[in-house]
Amino acid sequence: MIPARTKARVLVVDDSLTMRAFFGSIFDRAPGVEVVGTAASAEEARRMIVQLRPNVMTLDIEMPGTNGLDYLEEVMRDRPMPVIMLSSLTQKGAEASFQALERGALDCFPKPTSENREEFTRRLSALVVAAANGSARSARYAKDHPARAGGSHHHHQHPPAFDWNGRIAVMSASTGGVDALLQLLPGLPADGPPIVISLRIEPELVAPLMQRLKAHCHARVVLAEDGRPLRQGEVQIACDPGTHAVIDRWPDPAIKLLRTDPVNGARPSASLLFATAARTAGANAIGAILTGIGTDGVAGMKVLHASGALTISQDSPSCLVDQAPAAARAAGAIALDLPIEAIVPAILDGCRAADGVLA
Repeated sequence: MIPARTKARVLVVDDSLTMRAFFGSIFDRAPGVEVVGTAASAEEARRMIVQLRPNVMTLDIEMPGTNGLDYLEEVMRDRPMPVIMLSSLTQKGAEASFQALERGALDCFPKPTSENREEFTRRLSALVVAAANGSARSARYAKDHPARAGGSHHHHQHPPAFDWNGRIAVMSASTGGVDALLQLLPGLPADGPPIVISLRIEPELVAPLMQRLKAHCHARVVLAEDGRPLRQGEVQIACDPGTHAVIDRWPDPAIKLLRTDPVNGARPSASLLFATAARTAGANAIGAILTGIGTDGVAGMKVLHASGALTISQDSPSCLVDQAPAAARAAGAIALDLPIEAIVPAILDGCRAADGVLA
């Protein structure tokens, strides 16, 4: 039996009358979404939360009085719910957006332009509905992990030397992926297996993410480059919205970047990455599908699973958005469903040379 969908009851918080009207028009056309109120300030929003009991909030970062970041912390502490942040496209706005994710926001979007309003509307509406229907978990995460607010990420002790058996790992993430990678990647040793990650992220968040990963990780973390070999001790992150990353050749695998159309609406496509890992490496690959909205990666994970590769999903309680991992589990493509803190140990166990290098 398919469970009934919960209506998204959205409170829009933005000091711009134009933006409040724009969001109202978006949500009025979106099935399963109701705007229960609009607020021009954090002070007004405090009263409306009590009166209207929304289950999702959109929040502008740049507001007079109590700014969006400070109010986000207040909401996460006192009345936790999924919060989607809106920001400017400036460098300062990018850093503030990243801080919002660190403080518990579900996602952060740059405010729309005339060129991208249709795509913005589609993505925001889908995320709001997901948030209201229990597959988004940002509020519970912030409540359970207050030490992470403001960018306080645990720096793992230096892992012991790693004896690599030749396997590679491929991973994917979208909504919630910033938080997932900041938890996962510091646990990798400096000489761990090669890893390629397909990450769908707003372009302005790439620089602050890479800055933090490089500061907290023992492994080298780099942006994927066309033709770059997969190297022991290196993580390549493919997040260019104009290209797909695929695994090219075996042995001596390398990244190939393809400038082709989106696959089922996704670029980079996790399914393409997974399917090419299956074709080239087969059982010498490990795949992991992390937090994310939609079903990108599911088809490719099925191919990986059929090839004999170990396949892993991030479990629902540790996901910020569980749609993609849940779809992979429902498709029968997953061998191990693990909490986020167990994923790196499982990958390392699968890539450790207990029985020598793989054929």
